[in-house]
Amino acid sequence: MPILADTLSIMPRLVTLQIEKQFMHFSAAHFTIFSATERERLHGHNYYLAVNITGEIDNNGLCFDYNLPKERLRVICEKLNEYMLLPELSPHLSIEDVGRQYRVLFDRDEMFFLKADTQILPLTNITIEELSRYFCDQLCADEVWLKALNICMVELKVSSGPGQWATSNWTA
Repeated sequence: MPILADTLSIMPRLVTLQIEKQFMHFSAAHFTIFSATERERLHGHNYYLAVNITGEIDNNGLCFDYNLPKERLRVICEKLNEYMLLPELSPHLSIEDVGRQYRVLFDRDEMFFLKADTQILPLTNITIEELSRYFCDQLCADEVWLKALNICMVELKVSSGPGQWATSNWTA
């Protein structure tokens, strides 16, 4: 019996926690860009997030304070909630600041969006693939924080509807 206890104390005790809370969602408008001449019509989604975080169990039987990543994700969701989302890095879209509005050019379309209602994100498209990467990058941007919590892997998922998820990963 002591040999087993000694072996367990040497081996890292990793566990993955899945966090999926009601407040980890946001509603936003967007259009997906398919090519230089083809895009979806403007529409909206109720986006949902889920995150799996892998870390080491400490001597107290805990991996980390779950409230810390939940609070970070809640804040990011609130920043995007009820906005029009535009991709700053799209090669097919031009976004110009014209006073209180953004003038957006796509192919032969000219669209105007109030700045107060719009968030421009450093993405190439507003898709669940890009949003999962964005949220994962935002959550994992502070490596000191991740190291302090002994987090070694993050898997972040974004859904735009039932049964449709995109996942991005971060590994230490």
